[in-house]
This record gives sequence, structure tokens and C-alpha cells, in this order.
Amino acid sequence: MAREIKFSLVYRDMWQSSGKYVPMVHQLKQIAPVIIDMGCFDRVETNGGAFEQVNLLFGENPNRAVREWTAPFNKVGIQTHMLERGLNALRMNPVPADVRELMYKVKAKQGTNISRSFCGLNDHRNLKLSVEYAKKGGMISQVALSITYSPIHTVEYYMDIVDKVVSYGCDEICLKDMAGVGRPAFLGRLTKAIKDKYPHIIVQYHGHTGPGFSPASMLEVARAGADYLDVAMEPLSWGKIHPDVITIREMMRDAGFKVKDINMDAYMEARRLTQSFMDDYLGYFIDPGNYQMSSLLVGCGLPGGMMGSMMADLKGFHGAINMSLRNQGKKEVTINELVVMLFQEVEYVWPRLGYPPLVTPFSQYVKNTALMNLMSTLKGEPRWTTIDKDTWNMILGKTGTLPGPLAPEIIQLAKDKGLEFYTGNPQDAFPNELDKYRAMMKEHNWDLGEDEEELFELAMHERQYLDYKSGVAKNRFNQELEAAKEKAGAPKVVVRPVVEMPKIDVEKITGRYPDAKPLQSTVSGQLIWQYDVVESSKSPNIGDKVKEGIPVCFVQTFYGIEPIQAPYSGKIIAVCANHGDKVTKGEILAFVE
Repeated sequence: MAREIKFSLVYRDMWQSSGKYVPMVHQLKQIAPVIIDMGCFDRVETNGGAFEQVNLLFGENPNRAVREWTAPFNKVGIQTHMLERGLNALRMNPVPADVRELMYKVKAKQGTNISRSFCGLNDHRNLKLSVEYAKKGGMISQVALSITYSPIHTVEYYMDIVDKVVSYGCDEICLKDMAGVGRPAFLGRLTKAIKDKYPHIIVQYHGHTGPGFSPASMLEVARAGADYLDVAMEPLSWGKIHPDVITIREMMRDAGFKVKDINMDAYMEARRLTQSFMDDYLGYFIDPGNYQMSSLLVGCGLPGGMMGSMMADLKGFHGAINMSLRNQGKKEVTINELVVMLFQEVEYVWPRLGYPPLVTPFSQYVKNTALMNLMSTLKGEPRWTTIDKDTWNMILGKTGTLPGPLAPEIIQLAKDKGLEFYTGNPQDAFPNELDKYRAMMKEHNWDLGEDEEELFELAMHERQYLDYKSGVAKNRFNQELEAAKEKAGAPKVVVRPVVEMPKIDVEKITGRYPDAKPLQSTVSGQLIWQYDVVESSKSPNIGDKVKEGIPVCFVQTFYGIEPIQAPYSGKIIAVCANHGDKVTKGEILAFVE
């Protein structure tokens, strides 16, 4: 009798692998019954990852979104699953244990059945609590292996992790091929090893199509015993996203597997609705490059979802790099040449940083370090001159054990800076915080919410939640949407104006104040000069003092708000960017003397 291969629609990841935002709750409720009518899915990825943060960025309540989005699937027996990042849970930085534990209770009550938990470093210590808390909260625990391709990421390496998480009690294993660089035959061998040793464990494969391996990988893991395959559907499939369900279903059927039929009328309606969401507003935030596959991703191993932000970074730096090259009497480079140079630098940096799997947030750390190295070398300066705090935390072991050894020059650099390596359990460095957030809720006279879900959102995403409660988030999103529509030539809609500072001539400033130093953005996003949840943000005044290491402003990125700290103490002598402006990584925001 033919073995059945089941499909999971990754409707959340489809959107977040292609653009900045996901559909709002009214749109999700609209398409849920159509997805059900397609008849071919046993699972749907509904939330997790950046889903809750995105809803907060809309100025919408993410708890309502999860409850109303999962309800139709729960009613008909289609399992829903979420993605969480182990120690980082639903954000980009470590989360206290008590907040992590509350997350599973909340998500289970909201209707999410399966927790897909991964650690970007594949450190089983960061996954132990994920397994225990998920099962305690009433969820199915699925541990995801962050798949990459290197000399140390062998079947034996991954099976050691599998042994650990199975001993912790996990129910399922996911092969999370986030960059799609896993080689098909290797993934088949890994799947067989898991199934041979743990035949009761369900195996699910998740692979992006960026470098082109994933359809072959799906066939290999299916033949080796995998139970579920993650798929997408047009118009958000292929490119940097995931294969379309029609193609994968036909491939599986031809290979002799039992697969469910697809109601093509419902498929076309779901396709139409998805396109209508894009036409409405979501398409304004989708990078066209995410529709393209590229074999260049095979070498650098960067996940496809990063390509949009990476290209924005490169475009922001392109002019400055060419100016430096001109000053050195060297030939300027095109943006395409710069892309290839960055890919090559990632290949250089990655093994020297201990081969961290290139998945959020560690893919960003490696890419950022490579970008800074590239900037330095093109200026004739040495590598490793600029490494940010989060990357140092990774290097020093504060977020987990790196898979491979650090290069001697990185170890020496840490010693030269007087930095200490951390060997303890990463979770121990982040004490419980729920009592603090309970007190904050009480102070504001805010309800903890059904099953304490509002408390959870505040504790997990404090800045974004405060912006949501104050109305700042909705106003900011409306401004961002209007700017995107205006750029695309759509009719203008009036929104609350933002007071602008006059643009500054950078060359005049540097000429007049030779000792002036630039304050530069460390990320790309929307500039917020003064973060305040009560009053409107405002630009700084000339003469305002800044102190080294203290945030001067903030930048709203797709994953949250990043503080921009002063790299030196002094006073502001010029402001070069307006509150609300779109800024790129490396862009000068102000000058300090």
C-alpha cells in the first residue's frame, strides 16, 4: 500500500519570506475557509516568527489575529503550527524563562497546536525548555534542525542533537532548510537516520527554493521516510520562497506516494485572494528580487528572506564605497559587483565565526560582519574593525555554543578587547521578568487579557506593544503605507504630517567643523528621533548633549525597533535626517562634536 505524504501550507512564511508584512486579521479570516476548501492540507503554519510583531506594527492586536486565524482550521481538524526561536522565542534577542513558559500556555489556548522550535546555533540547551514548556502548555513539540552545508554539519552532528531533544520529550523533528542549501542526498540520509532510530518520530521538511535544491530535496526526504512537506502556493511561491503545492503534489504522486487531491476552484480563489491582498497594500513591501532564484546562494548560504534587506544595505553603502574608491584612485564598482564581493566575504567570514547556521538572527550577524569587512577592505583598512554587540554575544557564547571553532584572529581580537567567553547555560543569563510586566500592566490599569495573553505580548514585545497601545504604531504604519503608495504612483491619502528638520549639506558641515563625527544608522528602516509612548516623537535640538553608549534615536526595522547608540560623547551640531525618514544602514543621521 502506498505511503501517504501530507502537506502543510506555510501561509505565514510565504509572506514573511517575500516582504515586510503579512495579511491583517480580516484578510486571514477571508482566506481561511478557501484554504480549507482546497482539501489538500493537513497542516497550516498560522503564526509565530515575526507574525505577532507585524500585527503590533500595524497597530493591531496580535492575540485577536491568532485566535481568529486559527479557529477555522481547528474546527475542521487541520493542525496549526507556529515558529519560535528557542532562547529568543518570538523576538531577535533572548527571552526570560518565565516569559517563554507563558508563551506556550497562551498560544495553545489561542488555538495553535504545534510549536516548531529552533535554535539558530542548534544548541540543544536552548531547546530543552522549548520542548518541556510546549508539552506542559498542551502543544505538540516539534524541534527544528537548522540545516546548513559545511564540513562540520554532518549526519552525525545532527543526530547528536536529535538524540538530545528526543530525550527531552519532543514529538516531531523538522528539517528547517531555511536557505535551501541542504543537499538532497544528504537530507535523505539524515531523514533515514532519524526514522531508523526513532520510527515513532514524525519528520517534516521545510525548504526554501532560492538556490534551487528544494524540490529534489523533497523527493529525497519523502523516499527516506518524511511524513510532511511544507509548501506554498502562487502568487507567493518559488523564488526565495517555497515550492508550489501543485508541482510537489504531482511529483509525489508520480513517485508512487499517496497524496490528497486539490480542489482547483478553491486553489484559484485562494490565489486570487492572495493577489488581492498584495494589490491592496502588501505588495508595496515585497522586493521584486524575492521572486527570483539564484545559484549564487549556493556558495554563501544566505537565506532568501534576507536578500531584500541585504540589497537595501548594499544600495545604501554603494555611493560611500565608490567615493572612497575614487579618493584612493581606484576603479568604482557596480552594485552587481558589490553583491558578488559580499557573497564572497560571507564565505570568508562564516567559517571563521564558527559556522553558525545562517538563520535568524545569526544570518544577520554574519552578513553584517561581512558587510563591515567589505567596507573596511575597500577603504584599505583591516577586517574585523567593526563587530556589533549582538555579534560579539554570539562569538563569546552568550547565546549558545557555536558549532565550529573560532578562528585564532577572532579569539585574539576578543582578548585584546578584554572580553570574556561565556560557558554557562545561555538561559541563566536572563532572569525572570513577568512580575515587572505585571506591575507595569497594573500601573497602566491594563487588563492582563484572556489567558494572560496581553501580559505575554507586553513582556515579549515591550516597545512594539507600547506603540500599539498608544496609537503610535498605527499612525506610523499609515504614514509608511502612504509613502509607499506615493512612491508607486498611487493616489495620495492625507495622514498626520510630521514636522521636518531642514536637510543638511554634509560637505559644508565637515568643512566647517573638521572635528565633527557622524552618527550613523546601524540598520535600515524608519527613523524615530525621540522614542516616547506618550508624546509625539521630535527631532533633537542643536546643542543637545549625547553620551557614548546611550541611545540617541531609534530605527523601526521589519523585525522591531533598534536603538542607535552614540559611539562617542559630545553635542549635536547638525541633524541630517528627518523623523519618519526611511534610512539605510550606514546613513549619516547627525553630526556630533
